[in-house]
Amino acid sequence: MSFISASDRPFLEALSGLAYCNPFLPERIEWERRALGGQFKAAADVWSLRSDLPAEGVNVERLAERAIEVAERLRKKLAAGKKPAAGQNDLVLYEDVVLYALYEQFRKPLNRLLDAGAKKPRAVRFEAWENFSDRFAGYLNIPGVSFPSSHEPAHVLACLFQLRRAFEETYSHIVGGSMPAARLRAAVWQSIFTRDMRRYRRSLYETMGDVTTLVIGPSGTGKELVARSIGLARYIPFDPASGCFTENYAESFHAVNLSALSPTLIESELFGHRKGSFTGAVDDRQGWLDVCPPLGTVFLDEIGELDPTIQVKLLRVLQSRRFQRLGETTDREFNGKIIAATNRDLAAAMRDGEFREDFYYRLCADVIHTPSLREQLVDAPDDLGNLILFIARRIHRDEAEALATEAEQWIERSLARDYPWPGNIRELEQCVRNVMIRGEYRPADVATTDDPHDEITSQFRAGTLTADELLRCYCTHLYAQTGSYEQAARRLKLDRRTVKSKIDEKLLSRLKNMGE
Repeated sequence: MSFISASDRPFLEALSGLAYCNPFLPERIEWERRALGGQFKAAADVWSLRSDLPAEGVNVERLAERAIEVAERLRKKLAAGKKPAAGQNDLVLYEDVVLYALYEQFRKPLNRLLDAGAKKPRAVRFEAWENFSDRFAGYLNIPGVSFPSSHEPAHVLACLFQLRRAFEETYSHIVGGSMPAARLRAAVWQSIFTRDMRRYRRSLYETMGDVTTLVIGPSGTGKELVARSIGLARYIPFDPASGCFTENYAESFHAVNLSALSPTLIESELFGHRKGSFTGAVDDRQGWLDVCPPLGTVFLDEIGELDPTIQVKLLRVLQSRRFQRLGETTDREFNGKIIAATNRDLAAAMRDGEFREDFYYRLCADVIHTPSLREQLVDAPDDLGNLILFIARRIHRDEAEALATEAEQWIERSLARDYPWPGNIRELEQCVRNVMIRGEYRPADVATTDDPHDEITSQFRAGTLTADELLRCYCTHLYAQTGSYEQAARRLKLDRRTVKSKIDEKLLSRLKNMGE
């Protein structure tokens, strides 16, 4: 008979799925439901930071309590000589519940590590190391039992700290309750751990820095937040001899805005230079590729604006991990990770000869698309208030609730319900600031195409139209073209009354003014 009882097995199997799933997709909630059964308390469809819900969901504490209790009970059975059933994966299930229990038992010390790393410009010491290693040994160094994964305590601690950082950076800084926002958080998680966290823990943790990440999306959609979440959550080894992690995660992220620099300054910023290599180079200077530690990250914002000659030099870095300072012939090695971002259509830039294809195909191993604010609000209109409150808390925490209420009420009174927020989250933030200062916000009169067809095509390509909006556009287009509900209905194979109900009067007026 197995040391795992029939009553514990469903919980362990569900907890195993929970521990290795992507926490930001709906599957996480389903695994919680399966693990807790009747104790599960329904909450949101996805994990997202909300002003009206406790952090990390309401079921976490119950899961932690039961995981710790089951892990301890199974440990005692194994120590007493109970064996796993032949042909069953019982020891893997035991390992999974142990790692889950260790994470929960040391959650507070791991949180203190986060705070310490943010405040101290040096390696971070884990004060609970002896306690952790003793408890680890109690769980996984059991005489007569050979575990399948051969875990080392220092590596397990490094993985747990990485999990804690990755969750905190992603959950706290990429907010929004819509599915587009949830998919963005899930994409960030995959960029850090890949889709197979077991394989990552076994071996990929050593090589993920070699993979370049490309973040694509409209301006103002949080591409740097995505980059920071990935860069600050890289694997950092733990050194048992010193009791410290080998690097401080908070010092490892370096952002460079390429569009703000001339080509010469970009080369100097990235690669460094020797004294006298160009006018104004009065001293030797390290570039960010030099400064970046092996476990660090260089974020290249606006990569689409990069001059082709510098694209060639960066291509060499991505291919060989080597570069030269300006004015030098000696090769230097870059061991960090590169994350790039752009709001440009790189496919069009390649067709126009402005962006090298070989460079693009070195960047695109891991691509993340950031959604527009419009996409998020189409999916979850009620999320606007939540986003406004988080922005207000960043602006003025003591007055956040009052400021958020003022801003939301002004938006409801003064802007159309379907206002597209062309500046995305950045525009929403400035709207809140304007309301705080002047009691109003005046959107910029951004020039748009006079042809509504171009506008619809652009929205179609961007994927920002709902199915109903797309149908309304097409019904209106055909009615304007034919001048008859009956003819439009025949072409669409719809009822005449349906076509009539879908006509967008504002769009129809624009089409008529064009003389269609």
